[in-house]
Amino acid sequence: MADSTVLTPVASETLIRIQHVSKRYRNVNALDDLSLEIPRGKIFGLIGPNGAGKTTLIRILAALLAPSSGQVWFNNEEVSRSPATIQRQVGYMPDFFGVYPDLTSAEYLEFYAGIHGIPRQKQAGLISDLLELVELTSKRDAMVENLSRGMKQRLCLARALVHDPEVLLLDEPASGLDPRARVELRELVRTLQGMGKTIIISSHILLELAEMCTDIAIVKNGKLVLSGSVDTITSQINGGRQVEIRLLDPSSLPQALDVLKARPEVTQTQIEDQVIQADFQGDDQVLYQMLSALMAENIPVVSFAPRSGGGRLEEIFMQITEGGQQG
Repeated sequence: MADSTVLTPVASETLIRIQHVSKRYRNVNALDDLSLEIPRGKIFGLIGPNGAGKTTLIRILAALLAPSSGQVWFNNEEVSRSPATIQRQVGYMPDFFGVYPDLTSAEYLEFYAGIHGIPRQKQAGLISDLLELVELTSKRDAMVENLSRGMKQRLCLARALVHDPEVLLLDEPASGLDPRARVELRELVRTLQGMGKTIIISSHILLELAEMCTDIAIVKNGKLVLSGSVDTITSQINGGRQVEIRLLDPSSLPQALDVLKARPEVTQTQIEDQVIQADFQGDDQVLYQMLSALMAENIPVVSFAPRSGGGRLEEIFMQITEGGQQG
């Protein structure tokens, strides 16, 4: 697939517009003529192998790094003209975060509230609210150095929220977390989206992003490969959607295949471990019609579920980035 393929997000207000951005480090192009639009209010995932340019892009969006060429627009304001203004609207959580071990959780947030100019009389209430949001109220007086990695991660997210930014930039936020901590982080990100935040997440953990994100962009060797909603990408690149069907009686598999193959929206069927995987074109109404056709023939369906976006997204990623930079 060519690197120029771009699936444009539809019917969403653009919050961030990246236009022909390149970033060069001596003889290395970390970003190469990358253009991308990020809709407001989305959980937007930046996916790519290590060395693809994700962290460089995140730092440019945070106005911490200037591009070698190109422009970034935030709310129709060009970032390089007023980086301090942009930084007040952005909360940045880097991949390698720093904490101060000699502070308690509350003192840590108080320190950053002071940096952001939060009035002293408002800090106590703000810190209590943030600790409650990230479920660290019971650790208010705990020393930062004694927190688990997952707790430190949530505390650093609270730090990024201390000035109530419109946008959150999270660089590899799930790195090093155990499964429970990842679930907690995912639920917290969804809560923040519900509060009106636009969240941009950089990661190479595909399943995590597929479960969290509404929209994604895949980056390879500093170039944008494709972008769009998770559903749009998995549908258009794979040529459709996929449903997995389990039957009570494996002897009914041939009959079920005949019913599915007779339907015009079904493009391909296969059986793996006594489970039918059917590729199809269409929406949930088509899914309902497929299930109804099976039930009309008294085929004993015990499970009928669209395949999760994560698996399909992983296939797309591996196909697109094959032979890409991995360093």
